[in-house]
Amino acid sequence: MSTPTPIEFWYDFGSNYSYLAVMRIEALATAHGVPVVWRPFLLGPIFKSFGWDNSPFVLQKEKGEYVWKDMVREGAKYGLPFRRPTTFPRTAVQATRVALLGSQASWGAEFSRRIMLLNFALDQDIGNDALVGAVLKDMGLPHEALMAAARADEVKVRLRDQVAHAHRIGIFGAPTCFVGTEMFWGNDRLDDAVKFAAGR
Repeated sequence: MSTPTPIEFWYDFGSNYSYLAVMRIEALATAHGVPVVWRPFLLGPIFKSFGWDNSPFVLQKEKGEYVWKDMVREGAKYGLPFRRPTTFPRTAVQATRVALLGSQASWGAEFSRRIMLLNFALDQDIGNDALVGAVLKDMGLPHEALMAAARADEVKVRLRDQVAHAHRIGIFGAPTCFVGTEMFWGNDRLDDAVKFAAGR
């Protein structure tokens, strides 16, 4: 029997399809015995490298109209609450830095799910540092220390490096999964990525 390969999971808190994947991946991967490596990053710099100043769902009206209808269907399909954000996409730099700290800790996945729910189920401003701190506090974590650590230059550099690495390996959207060098883009390819990792 083959040994499962870890799956690298790249996601952005402002990405609606990342929301669906963040909420699903841990249970799905656990069911297949696949380890998950969480890779929070920012899509904005990637889009800027393409010459875009916003999400393609905003820049292309028809695509945007389709996507929000699709999100209602997909939310119902997976039993996930969904409310179209009044601001889209939301930039969540501090939340992403905190997630980067949590990516190698036991609380990282839960933190990411809570931030996603605030954005895509409750329409809250996840770019608000006070809200991010409140999430950490509600989780029983040392919120003040973690918020301060996330503002440190070392973590800011780590996030920039994370974005640069995403660019180098060809990421153009989120969510994106890698199993070795195999790329799987989109929430609709998450199941395929996990199965590929389990059977590789």
